[in-house]
Amino acid sequence: MAAQPGPLSHYWHKITDRTFAGVYHANAFDLAMMIPYFIVLFILATYGLHRYVLLYDYFAYRKNVPGPPPTVSHWPRVTLQLPIFNERYVIERLVDAVSLFDYPRELLDIQVLDDSTDETREVARACVDRHAAAGLPISYIHRTNREGYKAGALENGLKTAQGQFVAIFDADFIPQSDFLRGTIPYFLNPDGGENIGMVQTRWTYLNSDYSLLTRVETILLDGHFVIEHGGRSRRGTFFNFNGTAGVWRRAAIDAAGGWEHDTLTEDTDLSYRAQLKGWKFLYLPNIECASELPVDMNGFKAQQARWAKGLMQTAKKILPKVFRSDVPLHVKTEAFFHLTANISYPLMVLLSTMLLPAMIVRFYQGWFQMLVIDLPLFLASTCSISSFYLAAQKELHPKTWLRTFLYMPFVMATGIGLSVRNAQGVIEAILGKKSEFARTPKFKIEGKSGTFASKKYKNKSGWMPYFEIGLGLYFALAVIYAVSNENYATIPFLILFVWGYLYTGFMSLSQSWFAHLRFGVNAPEMRPASSGAPGF
Repeated sequence: MAAQPGPLSHYWHKITDRTFAGVYHANAFDLAMMIPYFIVLFILATYGLHRYVLLYDYFAYRKNVPGPPPTVSHWPRVTLQLPIFNERYVIERLVDAVSLFDYPRELLDIQVLDDSTDETREVARACVDRHAAAGLPISYIHRTNREGYKAGALENGLKTAQGQFVAIFDADFIPQSDFLRGTIPYFLNPDGGENIGMVQTRWTYLNSDYSLLTRVETILLDGHFVIEHGGRSRRGTFFNFNGTAGVWRRAAIDAAGGWEHDTLTEDTDLSYRAQLKGWKFLYLPNIECASELPVDMNGFKAQQARWAKGLMQTAKKILPKVFRSDVPLHVKTEAFFHLTANISYPLMVLLSTMLLPAMIVRFYQGWFQMLVIDLPLFLASTCSISSFYLAAQKELHPKTWLRTFLYMPFVMATGIGLSVRNAQGVIEAILGKKSEFARTPKFKIEGKSGTFASKKYKNKSGWMPYFEIGLGLYFALAVIYAVSNENYATIPFLILFVWGYLYTGFMSLSQSWFAHLRFGVNAPEMRPASSGAPGF
């Protein structure tokens, strides 16, 4: 085909032409551009290759999964903590769900930990009073300040908690009635159960089919809960409590020093401190807990930025302790990659700004040489993402996982689009800048029905979307440059940057309008009952 005259043969001749080989000599400007470019690309490729390590651990240690729970003759007392802040739309749904728990009521101690400042206080108090009158052992605890945010509310609840074990559910979750009967027996297992400090279950999603955005979120979180948690737990390395849909042994919380609020991911912070104290964690992917995904772009971006910043804060706080501990080297290595993975976001933004100048500089070096060096690094960064999330979908949906290929460009583009906001959070964490706990608003949207356009709690977009749109236009110019110079191999990558930045930018600015044009999808199934923090 290359020998036949036409555009293909012309392009092949151009990238393999050696006529001017040796004529080009790099100057100081070229080196100033290319050295940082390759350093950034190499680091991103390294984190991309780490995803293959997680995939290997997941399949290589597939036999290291929890067996069936033992029979329990005497059930222990359990405290249920329901931390909320301005959740008027979903708090009743959560309390109604836990009121149906198939667990001895005399052994339950339910706490609604409310830091709300709006009408949620009246809604929650009335809901608690109604269930208490029906005999449910539930109490309403309201704080007049948000000191410590969620961590502060949980720590405050522990002062009066009566349970030997503590189960935590965020306001947007709907646990199944047998949740405690499925998780508590593992703590009571005579074969090592006394060493288990926390049990985490897998999230599923009530509204994954609501829009293209929620479908992408589903794929991202499934990757976290299937491959990340699965690989780490099977290999025996540290993994984290996800802040909800899990059960703690009270003694493990106390031994680790309790809840602390000097990071935005208090769940990961406590998880690592507890595991460094010798407590074992158990992941139960077969026990599922349904949740509601963020349906607005600004809420989703706020959630992802909080996770990115919080993990970097935890890395600064915890990694020195991990490195000084006597845990095995592979545990330390995995902890490093886990807690520092979000450094890829500022590196992605930096790579974004360098791509066009690098293309111009390297045009004079020959495209064949560029592809030999750049393409493997790009593939290590991007193909690992596709493999990671496709493997998770195949595990969950072996009959329908192939349709996930259709969503992968959107998954990668969304990850690129989020890089600006997340990069800001990571840099703030590195510099030690504190910020408030930005909650993720929920609107009681289940399935494809419902809207959030007329409801409260929407996050403001700020100036960030304008910068994202500017980057999208910048990459549109890069696409034009690539086409004009017949650099066709780079165009698919550049289009991902264009779509990712423009999509997140315009969605943030025009969220109310997009609520009526949701780019709806028709996925084959709903998972009404079934991460975090995912990374791209």
